[in-house]
Amino acid sequence: MHQLVQVWFEWVLTGGYLGIIVLMAMGSTPLPVPAEVVVPPAAFLAAQGRLSLAGVVLASTLGAYLGAALMYWLSLWLGRPLVVRFGRFILFPPKKLEEAEHWLARYQAGGVFFARLLPGVRHLISIPAGIVRMNFAVFSIWTIIGSAISCSILAYLGVRAQHFAPDLLKDPEALVQFVRGQSKWLLLVVLAFAALYIVSMRLSKRKSD
Repeated sequence: MHQLVQVWFEWVLTGGYLGIIVLMAMGSTPLPVPAEVVVPPAAFLAAQGRLSLAGVVLASTLGAYLGAALMYWLSLWLGRPLVVRFGRFILFPPKKLEEAEHWLARYQAGGVFFARLLPGVRHLISIPAGIVRMNFAVFSIWTIIGSAISCSILAYLGVRAQHFAPDLLKDPEALVQFVRGQSKWLLLVVLAFAALYIVSMRLSKRKSD
């Protein structure tokens, strides 16, 4: 993993916006390309004037959406049996697939939105969305919104890292650890809003019943 982090980091430093798009597209698949290795260093470069911060957010959001859309259609075309059979090879065993399907069936657009904000979940949510044949327009809208917010937060943390620890650009793993440490409180906020959303959905369902 250490070598992969180094490789992805170099792609960001040398590939510019195209490198960001490609890496973020890969990160929306089961491939091991966490957004924390892509967006913060790109924002770091933007803070140094070597890229545009708006361009970094747009490129990373576009890449995340393209990868998510690819996984959606692949999952829709290949179908559930194939994912059940081979999902364990991408850390997506049948039990996890069933939980994700249940989540989407219950929370639909909100389920996709909050999943895009959560590390470790955002790169897998497209698979059950395709399998359950979620409306692609709805999927696209909330994937783009969630990805844009997530990428904006990571970009902000990358700029913050450049201000407080400019030497981190030379140490990819230290930069990733800095970003993860700084984002803990943001993760708690996301989880809190997700919990409120779940509660409100359940209350609405009870009233309608």
